[in-house]
Amino acid sequence: MNEKIKKALSIGLPLLLGVFLVFYTYNKFTDQQLAEMKGYFQNANYGFIAISSVFSIISLASRGYRWRYSLEHMGYFSQFRNNFSAVCIGYLMNYTVPRSGEVSRALVLKKYNDIPFDKAFGTIIAERVIDLFILIGFILTALILQFDQLKSFLTATIPVEKLMYLGFIGLFGFIVVVLLFIYSSWKPILFIKEKISGLIEGLLSTFKMPNRVPFLAHTAVIWISYVLTFYTAVFALPETSGIGFGVIVTAFVVGSLAVTFTNGGFGAFPLMIAQILVLYNIPETAGTTFGWILWTSQTALVVLLGGLAFLLLPILNRKK
Repeated sequence: MNEKIKKALSIGLPLLLGVFLVFYTYNKFTDQQLAEMKGYFQNANYGFIAISSVFSIISLASRGYRWRYSLEHMGYFSQFRNNFSAVCIGYLMNYTVPRSGEVSRALVLKKYNDIPFDKAFGTIIAERVIDLFILIGFILTALILQFDQLKSFLTATIPVEKLMYLGFIGLFGFIVVVLLFIYSSWKPILFIKEKISGLIEGLLSTFKMPNRVPFLAHTAVIWISYVLTFYTAVFALPETSGIGFGVIVTAFVVGSLAVTFTNGGFGAFPLMIAQILVLYNIPETAGTTFGWILWTSQTALVVLLGGLAFLLLPILNRKK
């Protein structure tokens, strides 16, 4: 019974959060603003959204193809069609339980290629570690490119004295965490150290594999495609088509974080995108509309490809 409750909560709570964010977002708009947003939806150039979706498919395909190098490094082989289908199913599953897609990817290869679950899951974790470091790189890039704008926003929102106070607390907390991490023998700390060590080992193993060059090349293709997916979509609305590259990187980072920590970004993605674009004098109605157009198109694509993968995998693997 407890497991059923936990499962229901893991699915229900993120969905309820998304519903709340949707209600919160639209409840603050006037009828005139809602009518304005309706006009944005009707007049958007969906040709750019179609191009954006093509880049999204390229990223999915490249992620599926990249996976073969990790698997071959461990002595296993899986066809591209199975890898690509598993990736699509994984993205679809993330709309139910956050981060459940990694488990479903490994289960697909276990079923259709007899690859042990723990081995396949290990390669996925190694990929995620690399993706995490790249995302951190994008975050630092956004901070560097938009430092003045973000600084002005923070100082206008939070008094300088409080910022200094929060910075001091953050620095003190960071020093305490580092000291605990280095010298503590407390079991939870040792457990975390062991996990971090394993993640670093998985990351370093990538640079030792025979096919590390094509692996890293596909990694670059994946993330460039992610950025281009976002970049081409901004031209769908005249209000967002003039934003600069630094703004795009910042919004891309915020959107990525929203998708990572929720059910595919439901409710959170449009809200956070709009709040970032407001800093750059983009009307909140236009920013919210843009966020919903991009999120809806990407969600529809994932549902379509994930659903097709579910249907076609048994057909493509008849012998199995």
